[in-house]
Amino acid sequence: MPHDLLANPSWLWLTLGGTLLAAEMLGASGYLLWSGVAAVLVSLLVWLVPLPWEWQGLCFATLTVLCALWWYYWLRGRERKQPPSSLNQRGNQLIGTELLLAEALRDGIGHVHIGDSSWRVQATEDLAAGTPVTVVGVEGITLRIVRRSGTSPASDRLLHR
Repeated sequence: MPHDLLANPSWLWLTLGGTLLAAEMLGASGYLLWSGVAAVLVSLLVWLVPLPWEWQGLCFATLTVLCALWWYYWLRGRERKQPPSSLNQRGNQLIGTELLLAEALRDGIGHVHIGDSSWRVQATEDLAAGTPVTVVGVEGITLRIVRRSGTSPASDRLLHR
């Protein structure tokens, strides 16, 4: 069997590529993926154009680097196209939320209840209890709020969380 693989280099590269790709599935975190793809491409190249083993090794090394670089640039471009994620950033997810203050703010600082959590809030002015506000930013664990204008008291009750 090993003699047959050495006599047919395209099968040797195909076997190597398959082995590397199978090993990648066992959890190599991407380290073997591009070497496996390069070995399969070398197999195709050697099948089409018989090359000496030195050139086969050079093609394998070059294709491994090119495949890895292609993946790097493709992934980097893909990350730029996606909007920034607020996953696991509860404060950032609350920006734009409209609330009613249950307690008055003293020196512009107070607390609001959102769901089952209590959040520290800060405004530029003292606000009375029942004032409709909107979350406009987050600084650490403090929500920045501003007074909301142009709402009726009936709609304020619906917005209370």
